[in-house]
Amino acid sequence: MSKYENVPYKIYLSEDEIPKEWYNIRADMKNKPAPLIHPGTLQPLKFEDMQPIFCDELIRQELNNEDALIPIPEEVRNFYKMYRPSPLVHATFLEKALDTPAHIFYKFEGNNTSGSHKLNSAIAQAYYAKKQGLKGVTTETGAGQWGTALSMACAYFGLDLKVYMVKVSYEQKPFRREVMRTYGAEVTPSPSMDTNIGRKINEEFPGTTGSLGCAISEAVEVATSTPGYRYELGSVLNQVLLHQSIIGLETKTACDKYGIKPDIIIGCAGGGSNLGGLISPFMGEKLRGEADYRIIAVEPASCPSFTRGKYVYDFCDTGKVCPMAKMYTLGHDFIPSANHAGGLRYHGMSSILSQLYHDGYMEARAVEQTSVFEAAELFARVEGTLPAPESSHAIRAAIDEALKCKETGEEKTIIFGLTGTGYFDLTAYESFNNGTMTDYIPTDEDLAKGFASIPELNI
Repeated sequence: MSKYENVPYKIYLSEDEIPKEWYNIRADMKNKPAPLIHPGTLQPLKFEDMQPIFCDELIRQELNNEDALIPIPEEVRNFYKMYRPSPLVHATFLEKALDTPAHIFYKFEGNNTSGSHKLNSAIAQAYYAKKQGLKGVTTETGAGQWGTALSMACAYFGLDLKVYMVKVSYEQKPFRREVMRTYGAEVTPSPSMDTNIGRKINEEFPGTTGSLGCAISEAVEVATSTPGYRYELGSVLNQVLLHQSIIGLETKTACDKYGIKPDIIIGCAGGGSNLGGLISPFMGEKLRGEADYRIIAVEPASCPSFTRGKYVYDFCDTGKVCPMAKMYTLGHDFIPSANHAGGLRYHGMSSILSQLYHDGYMEARAVEQTSVFEAAELFARVEGTLPAPESSHAIRAAIDEALKCKETGEEKTIIFGLTGTGYFDLTAYESFNNGTMTDYIPTDEDLAKGFASIPELNI
């Protein structure tokens, strides 16, 4: 008899169990993430340095290393009730298909119109923009999930939104683009010819498919040159991981409620929002010495920031208009291949996660695209949900860990994050099903080109 025999297939918390506070993991980190620095002075950014780019309250959250709990505004929490709490699912069908003694659970964040976890931070960021009296905001989007989420949030609060969407995703995912437009957003493929930075990138890299670094540069340029606008980012920043902690907090509550004790926690890693959100309360226990977990970040082999990147200060964007962050990076000029996991095609990684990885609190692995879609297809067939390509990186690692348990006979408990659905990613599934999908792993020479763009600093 399974030790989780009495655990429901889907664990739904009550509305009253939606967290009332976000968890700020930095408060429990002995080694705090390195501060953002001004590229001119190389000094840590102050509040006033960031005001032209971000909303005031988001800056306060970005700089807050002390407070472990940050109250969730009532308006944001009320919006959360539209789709939260999200279910923690016991993947019994997947366990049976793998014939493994492992117990597999996943936190499903795809049960909203944006199709992903991104709405958790989008509604918070839009709320603070509205509260500040802004007319609108700008942003970038890779796979389109963040742009979709922010378009929903801006529509809810009556804000204008300008989205710069990575060109390859703009072309591969037209339906996600149309959802954004349905919610009132203006969507432009990046790099565009509408901005100084876009024109420069197109000139330097003719025919480029774009990158998140390019799109960020364009969005920041427009925000800082348009009165009444600010820029909002869907991953990487401390403030975003703070908002996404609601994923992990709900997961921890469900685990405690049903006696689920995870051994391994897995999340896909692009900029870090999903992974950081899922692991936050568990990592907090680990940092405080209260419990121990294996925490695994999974990234594409085509954009291996953790596994092959350098831990240094680098620009967060290709156009070098943003502050510099100390992170695992492939270099701000690195433009990954046009793989189908658009939300994971970022050259760097969250400073919080970079510090935790550097200090040995978590591990990382890179997986190839075709193996990711093999895992996605199996999951879809046995669990009934078509997963996003990004989420499928975590599925790949979860399956691999479960198969190891099959070999050893160990009865480990695995939790992974299913960040969203793949119904707007059918071009990718078509490529896989037709046998035309390929794997690209950058050579050392390819990576050297990106590394060459990293500034040499004595910090």
